[in-house]
Amino acid sequence: MLYRIAEPLDWQHAQQTGFFASADLAAEGFIHSSERSQILETARRYYAGRMDLMLLEWDEQALVTAGTRVEREWVETRQEHFAHIFGPVPLAAIRRHWPFAADAAGNFHLPEGL
Repeated sequence: MLYRIAEPLDWQHAQQTGFFASADLAAEGFIHSSERSQILETARRYYAGRMDLMLLEWDEQALVTAGTRVEREWVETRQEHFAHIFGPVPLAAIRRHWPFAADAAGNFHLPEGL
């Protein structure tokens, strides 16, 4: 499974259109996503203190089956490979989702059951 920290408007738009897309797809040609082990550091770096986010779980095989290209690319600033999704994500590939908010101290925690 792959994960995406999502802006509320992007998630709302996905529910209306049947596909998740975000500003990074338009700007960079792909949607950033993370492995489970990368979620919290991504949240800390880019979403500090946010209370209104969603965490989406994507089935990588469902993406490939739908014809959406997934590539793991090296990200120098993180010294890790990250999965990049080259196209909108069909809702059918989103297996689970959770509200994802920082706690009172500004820290994020993985949802129970993840």
